[in-house]
Amino acid sequence: MSLYLLLQILNGCGGSSDDCTECEECKDCEKCEDCEECKDCEDCEKCEDCEDCEDCEYNLSDAKDNIESLNQEITDLNQEITDLNKAILNPDCPDDCSFTSRLDIVQKRGYVIVGVSGSAVAFSELGDDDSMTGFDADFGRALAAAIFGDDSQVEFVTLTASERFDAVQSGDVDVLIRNTTWAQSRDTDVGLDVGLDFGPIIYYDGQQLMGRESDGFSSQSTIADIDGLTICTNARTTTEKNITEEAKAAGITINLQTYEDFDTVIENFISGNCDIITTDRSALVGRKARQQPEGDNWVIFPATPISKEPLAPVYRQNDSIWADVVNWTIYATIIADEYGVTQGNVDSFDYEANPEMGRLMGQNDGQLQISMGLPVDAFYQVIKQVGNYDEIFTRNLNPVGITREESPNMNWKYGGLLYAPPAL
Repeated sequence: MSLYLLLQILNGCGGSSDDCTECEECKDCEKCEDCEECKDCEDCEKCEDCEDCEDCEYNLSDAKDNIESLNQEITDLNQEITDLNKAILNPDCPDDCSFTSRLDIVQKRGYVIVGVSGSAVAFSELGDDDSMTGFDADFGRALAAAIFGDDSQVEFVTLTASERFDAVQSGDVDVLIRNTTWAQSRDTDVGLDVGLDFGPIIYYDGQQLMGRESDGFSSQSTIADIDGLTICTNARTTTEKNITEEAKAAGITINLQTYEDFDTVIENFISGNCDIITTDRSALVGRKARQQPEGDNWVIFPATPISKEPLAPVYRQNDSIWADVVNWTIYATIIADEYGVTQGNVDSFDYEANPEMGRLMGQNDGQLQISMGLPVDAFYQVIKQVGNYDEIFTRNLNPVGITREESPNMNWKYGGLLYAPPAL
């Protein structure tokens, strides 16, 4: 049935004299014989004979039946779309699962599962007592504080570089906070059914190399100086691709060896099997501080990193509710840093004079947190229990020689790149 004819029927007319070919009464109506469209006929606009004509192929009853059928088809299609979305978000969920987001799963479970390295110096380190400490680990605790009001309601899962994305896609971890570079290939296509999304950048890094001073290297060494040498790094990382492309651009040849974890890379460097190691600067600084043998001097070069390495949390694609929780937990630490709100003054800060912080802390308006599915004081708990961005950074990274000063990780007000949307 054409849309025009359906509208005609709903308006009380069986159709035009041309379209309603089987209705002799309407077709032969003398009063509208010059009327091109039946709807314009004043005498038969509400003609009961035409409307209820049994001979007419398209009477009002048929139209109503067709509309009901179409509505049912739309309802069925919407249900199929809902089921597909559920399957994408959590393929292990039973058919009667009523969750709408990863947030629901985490809240029902009672704790958040965070994927980390476990061996990244100052970022995530597994202690002898099975405790997890570090910059990445603290952001995992911040997420637990926001959701549950208790930063201890978190379980850390150690993952290698090769394992990390599979763990996110399979749902084995809720979020990955593991010194992971945000890159186009990872953000758009990782070769599996379920894609990945990235949260806010929590650390701006860059790839560099590290060699021994005794081998003639210095902070002024360049890529050209590694020609013919054995270079070691992690497998399945952006680092591997970057050094390969950099060597090609410099017109040099290298013997690239990759290992599953960076502990093995360091072991081979110390033993002499590797002439040079390469990864993010933060990791090189941390390893130098912790593992440089006495009497030796490891040097990091070149002066300018060979790549951009924006490190960010990772979660499953197309779950905006969960993404909002992860993202705004991080933003809360950055905004608190801007205002100077710390663990020590979060209870005494003047929120009336600083309404943005008041909203974020749930002091004068907590509706935004509630609409996210979080407690009104979610971000207050983050700052109270874990601290703002600067506190997290200073506590974990300063001890190994990594500082914010004159780095992209400075607050935007002081020349850095660290920036959060306003809490409005």
